[in-house]
Amino acid sequence: MDRRVVLVTGGSRGIGRAVCLLMGRRGCAVAVNFASDETRAGGVVDELAGAGSPAVALRADVSKADEAAALVDGVVERLGRLDVVVNSAGIERSGFLIMTSPREWEDVMDVNLRGVFNVTKAALPHMMDARAGAVVNVASLAGVTGLAGGVPYSASKGGVIAFTRALAKEVAPFGIRVNAVAPGMVETDMTAAMKEADRKRYEEMIPMGRFAEAAEVAEVVAFLASPAASYVTGETVVVGGGLP
Repeated sequence: MDRRVVLVTGGSRGIGRAVCLLMGRRGCAVAVNFASDETRAGGVVDELAGAGSPAVALRADVSKADEAAALVDGVVERLGRLDVVVNSAGIERSGFLIMTSPREWEDVMDVNLRGVFNVTKAALPHMMDARAGAVVNVASLAGVTGLAGGVPYSASKGGVIAFTRALAKEVAPFGIRVNAVAPGMVETDMTAAMKEADRKRYEEMIPMGRFAEAAEVAEVVAFLASPAASYVTGETVVVGGGLP
């Protein structure tokens, strides 16, 4: 990839961090968005800078429209333009629906779905003016198959998949592509705290017998964001090790 400018939400950890590092290695300038952990985000920027990649860390709560708009403005101000948005910020709240409070439901929807809306809406005018751009949304296999004990998360990620499909049709005439990845179980902070018995049970369900590395998901994101995927839009690529 050439020196395009990429904004990665939730870029300080997990899949987002892996995407930042890979995009930097591919020659992009990278805006690392974070909500609270400035130290981690700064570490990603330092790693990118050490490899010769222009990078900035920008704080924003993507669930808030004004902060998302300021984030996009900050990317354009600091890095000159905006070519690619990777919506990777996300949270999960486990528990059966009957025990889920309205606040817990709203928290998940605000970050996972509203955040995608806020950032993408703010970025689109820049891409439409350029008549080019790519949006890659990090959804989840849970949004495809559903996950017992994770109804809010599944619903939010299913919403991201539908958002992706619909928006792709709206913005294709402007040369903008919108795609999603739907990872299964991935080695991240979210899965690191799993009980060993639960982990083993999931591994036995996965045909490849292991969780994905975040870098493996990042490779798919990078492909969808690249000119190599110039005729791909509205798609959701499952990265599930053989699932579902």
